[in-house]
Amino acid sequence: MKQLSHTELLELDAQYCWHPFTQMQTASPPLAVVRGEGEFLVDAQGNKYFDAVSSWWVNIHGHSNPTIAKAIAQQALELEHVMFAGVTHPPAVRLAERLIQQAPIPMAKVFYSDNGSTAIEVALKMAFQYWQNKGVAGKNRIVALEGGYHGDTFGAMATGKSSGFYDPFAPWLFQVDFIPTGVCACTEEEALASLDQLLASHSHEVAALILEPLIQGASGMRFMRPAHVAELCKRCEAAGVLVIFDEVFTGFGRTGTLFAAEQVAQFGGQADIICISKGLTGGFMPMAATLTSQAVYDAFLSDQVGHALLHGHSYTANPLGCAAALANLALFDAEHTWTNIRRIEATHQRWLPALACHPLIENPRVCGTVAAFELKSSHSQYGSSASQWIRQTFLELGIVVRPLGNTVYWVPPYCTEPETLENAYQTLMQVLQRWGRLIAPGPGSELF
Repeated sequence: MKQLSHTELLELDAQYCWHPFTQMQTASPPLAVVRGEGEFLVDAQGNKYFDAVSSWWVNIHGHSNPTIAKAIAQQALELEHVMFAGVTHPPAVRLAERLIQQAPIPMAKVFYSDNGSTAIEVALKMAFQYWQNKGVAGKNRIVALEGGYHGDTFGAMATGKSSGFYDPFAPWLFQVDFIPTGVCACTEEEALASLDQLLASHSHEVAALILEPLIQGASGMRFMRPAHVAELCKRCEAAGVLVIFDEVFTGFGRTGTLFAAEQVAQFGGQADIICISKGLTGGFMPMAATLTSQAVYDAFLSDQVGHALLHGHSYTANPLGCAAALANLALFDAEHTWTNIRRIEATHQRWLPALACHPLIENPRVCGTVAAFELKSSHSQYGSSASQWIRQTFLELGIVVRPLGNTVYWVPPYCTEPETLENAYQTLMQVLQRWGRLIAPGPGSELF
């Protein structure tokens, strides 16, 4: 295949491609990437960029990781794909065993799918049908946290519609009860009181609570204390309501433990269903899994076909994806992965005081390898002129970021060298200098 020049690549992209979460009429030309090396992306002109957001949070061990690449190549020579309905294969079985062994109790079974949104759809179907199969009528309501984001299929959109991403589809989304997170406009106590009030009146109608444990990602990296999440779980358990953890982003070390659920469990809270994707294959293959308790699984066992979970995907348990996931998990067995995670968190923590006292930064915060902060701006909506300026300015300085409005965050691959992350913070200081000049009173400042 002919290698495309930088210009040819962009011209063909403009002619044929439609990019996600992008207003194509006003967007700047995309970054033309041809190669990945560790924590860096390389464009068609040979320029290197620090992938500070792990390519939408999926690439946790770095680009072109040889361990994962070799596992996929070897698997491709043995079995590239086979349907998972009525068939099984070693990579799927071994991966399921490994996930259950490392997941927090009480997970017992794994249902595979393709991406984060489908993992959520599976979880919602499980929650609704669980109660139907048990003969409990009327449990058809879902509770979610305000600002939560769970994906872009219709069930996932319904549970995340308060995030503001789905207004065109509002007429087709099922009703969801939203409660405060306890981290923004109200206290944790007020958030718990809101849940208590809802459950007191409607627990007999509520099938499940769904939430992102510890970090609400797409709504602006909003952090919750594990003890608070545990209290939400305990109240649901007492009321006979299932709990779904959306760990699509928070899983695989992002919060400092393999699952965020581990930290919640330390305070006595647990989920009945856990959804994972993104980091599952280390950024190599699209794949997801929905983990569930034995009790949930048992409710689907019956002589009646209609009691089965009649859901599936053509690429369910794809052997290449399973092989990538197994290699990804093997990297967590190596001491250097957790050493790198701790080192990244330590670097974030070291910079926290400087960010906290900077006049142009608000609410700097750290959770595991995630660091986030807001740049002072009157334009904080997703895709605003301010957020586009932030993205382009960092790109010019060699760093790929994707701000959430005026929220900037680092979610680096675990292989990131210390000097790379240190340079990212130094570059941030340059960006802040430019930002300060832009928002100073004068012509053009109204854009920011």
